[in-house]
Amino acid sequence: MFSRVLVLSPHTDDGELGCGGTIAKFAEKGREIFYVALSSCEKSVPSEFPPDILRREVRRATRVLGIDSENLLLYDFPVREFPDYRQDILETLIELRERLSPSAVLVPSLRDLHQDHRTVAEEALRAFRQCTILGYEQPWNSITFNTSAFVPLGKGHVERKIEALKCYESQRHRNYLTPDFIWSLARTRGTQIGEEYAEVFEVIRWVLRD
Repeated sequence: MFSRVLVLSPHTDDGELGCGGTIAKFAEKGREIFYVALSSCEKSVPSEFPPDILRREVRRATRVLGIDSENLLLYDFPVREFPDYRQDILETLIELRERLSPSAVLVPSLRDLHQDHRTVAEEALRAFRQCTILGYEQPWNSITFNTSAFVPLGKGHVERKIEALKCYESQRHRNYLTPDFIWSLARTRGTQIGEEYAEVFEVIRWVLRD
């Protein structure tokens, strides 16, 4: 259904966390996938790591998921300050829309509590008015989430998601990166639709042209 998919990740690792299994599945099916990280979060990198560590880690992680290296696009908006750069972010997204013409855009939930995540979701809704927009789940940032679209996953898709997240050595202190959490969430979402594993999205905009 979606021939060209654009994943908008406010920070490196958000895309893998929210929809890594779906990315792996789409890549396996030959869909063209672009991954955009709007910040490499240098200000929040633990002191024992070099400032550019997340740029290295996202390259490894997206390669594990099957994304071509030339389809990884990295920007340097300051972490935790996205609301102050709202217009610049919008203009970046419009440029991406004109250059890539995606059929679907995967973004954080509009209900995400993190200010950077929510800014990206809101500006994506303005920039990508003519294609499907799906909000991915990051439950540690959401009080409520509208589970309105599901992508069934195979075991291998979840395994690749976990392998991709293991590339983020600088983020291992995050409890939501543990394999146990990733497996349990995938099983929970799968159970809701009678599958073994799944990822869930909220439908922000749904455009059917075929």
